Amino acid sequence: QVQLVESGGGLVQAGGSLRLSCAASGRTFSSYAMGWFRQAPGKAREFIAAINWRGDSTYYADFVKGRFTISRDNAKSTLYLQMNTLQPEDTAVYYCAAAHMIGIPTSQRTYDYWGQGTQVTVSS
Repeated sequence: QVQLVESGGGLVQAGGSLRLSCAASGRTFSSYAMGWFRQAPGKAREFIAAINWRGDSTYYADFVKGRFTISRDNAKSTLYLQMNTLQPEDTAVYYCAAAHMIGIPTSQRTYDYWGQGTQVTVSS
């Protein structure tokens, strides 16, 4: 069992930045590939980015390339998402998730554990 707790969400103006964190507890964090997803009101949850267990390989959805950066600190059992140049369309609840597998999973169905989410609101 892995418990995930997101933090760092909030209200920011367009063009601003936020850094989300996802603290993991339970089983060995470094055993899991990790991902970030988001769900905007009235929309399906979508993939943002994922990182492999070692943290040396990442994959991003096209709509965040160049703006968002996923990273992890296995010593601290923490996953991060640095978000720059935020736009109102980035407003959503952001979730972190853990997948016990090698590689960089992008499908939600691959992930075994989910956090409760943190709200990000970008004002225009």
